[in-house]
Amino acid sequence: MKVKIKNKKIILPILMTAFFLSNAYISVAQEIKGIVHELESSQRIQSVVVKNLRTAAETKTDAQGNFQIAGDINDLLTFTQIGYEIDTAFIYEGGIQRIYLVRDNKSIVLDEIVVSRLTDSRIAAEIEKAQQEGQVAEASQHQGGLRLSPSRLFGRKGKQARNSLNLLRKEQNNRKVDRLFNNQTILAVVPLTDEELPLFREQFRPELKFIETASPEDLRIYIMDSYSKFKSTKPMK
Repeated sequence: MKVKIKNKKIILPILMTAFFLSNAYISVAQEIKGIVHELESSQRIQSVVVKNLRTAAETKTDAQGNFQIAGDINDLLTFTQIGYEIDTAFIYEGGIQRIYLVRDNKSIVLDEIVVSRLTDSRIAAEIEKAQQEGQVAEASQHQGGLRLSPSRLFGRKGKQARNSLNLLRKEQNNRKVDRLFNNQTILAVVPLTDEELPLFREQFRPELKFIETASPEDLRIYIMDSYSKFKSTKPMK
């Protein structure tokens, strides 16, 4: 038995629309891949519960600390494991995500390498801690006004806290900038090789004040101007 299609002009566009929508859905779906390490030893941690807060999807790291979970750029992932502090990572770039967890109630001595490995939520917590430990003046409960603390001003712990605070704030600001001044945005404007791109980003990373107020067109012009300077200073082969 043959069925006649009376109105092909209507059915064909509907079928084409459904086809494109299904393809669009497939192309949007992505996977976030990463590795979870212990901060101080850099050893990989297995059985860490990884959760995407947007989708509520969960998974666990394997014996090598690897994980893979459905998600996309701008998603928030939480990482939970007994013996470690719960942490949260904001995914603002593609590629393999490296997550470093800190053991419960264990202090760490911060340097530039360690700071770069901390997740965003851990950096915020360390900034608050460093502010408290490095504060040299506090309100006096008995006499009013401010009371200077010589031990915090000249003590080793206070100085270390203030040095850590500078490192932490610098790293936090850089990450805020890099969420907009990222590989995809740069490569959409100027042609850079895989070797040139990291150097360009580090050399011409804009100030946070500029990123907070710049329009997409402002950022595009900044990238083009920076690219001209980058090419003019690069030695000829």
